[in-house]
Amino acid sequence: MLETAVETKNFLYEEADGIAQITLNRPDTLNSLTFEVYAELRDTFTALNRRDSVRAVIITGQGRGFCSGGDVEAIIAHLLARRGEGMTEFTRMTGELTSNICNLRKPVIAALNGITAGAGAAIALASDFRIAAEGVKMAFLFNKVGLAGADMGVAWLLPRIVGTARAMELLYLGEPIKADRAEQIGLVHKVVPPDQLHSEAMALARKLADGPTFAIGMTKVQIYAEWNLSFPAAVEAEAQAQALCMLTDDFTEGYNAFKERRQPQFHGK
Repeated sequence: MLETAVETKNFLYEEADGIAQITLNRPDTLNSLTFEVYAELRDTFTALNRRDSVRAVIITGQGRGFCSGGDVEAIIAHLLARRGEGMTEFTRMTGELTSNICNLRKPVIAALNGITAGAGAAIALASDFRIAAEGVKMAFLFNKVGLAGADMGVAWLLPRIVGTARAMELLYLGEPIKADRAEQIGLVHKVVPPDQLHSEAMALARKLADGPTFAIGMTKVQIYAEWNLSFPAAVEAEAQAQALCMLTDDFTEGYNAFKERRQPQFHGK
């Protein structure tokens, strides 16, 4: 497969040993998003789906914020001067970003280093894993500024992660939720000391990247697809997906490693 080079202008991008790291890089605004950042993030996650050298992705932020949401002046003030179709074009673009994260057939880890609010919380929610530094707060702030809590797919994702009643509480009120509480309700997977956040995220990414990434990608596809299927249809979809995985070299390697009592060496093929 021909790989698409990943070159970014609006955030940092590093790639090594199968792990890509995206670092939002506007620390002076708590990594708020501009039109350009939204668009480039959307396009980057599309490109990563075609990049065989990448087997796991980490997204994080510089400074005191993971992402504080849309930039007040660069986006919100500008949108107030627009009406109708222009606004819809923007909201569809932001939804394409979270859709592309969910559709990426590779695991995505959000390493939450600081405030995670609005669109930042949506990006974290679309990721497969969320690891938070102690003291981090998350907030779905859309209602606080007169917008629906249903934004960027949040009203579809959040109830499936924390339950409908809890999702209503978080989306209606828009109040910050601390990392330890977020862990209790399943909104984040793990809370760690700030100085351990990067190493924890990298360790998880390494474990995933060393795994059977074709099978992991298939699992991700099935999880999202089966939310819309009946149980019999889901069982049939899993039967077909599993049969495809049985054709891979990784499946053969897993069998041989079991027989030889060694760790498997997966290659995602």
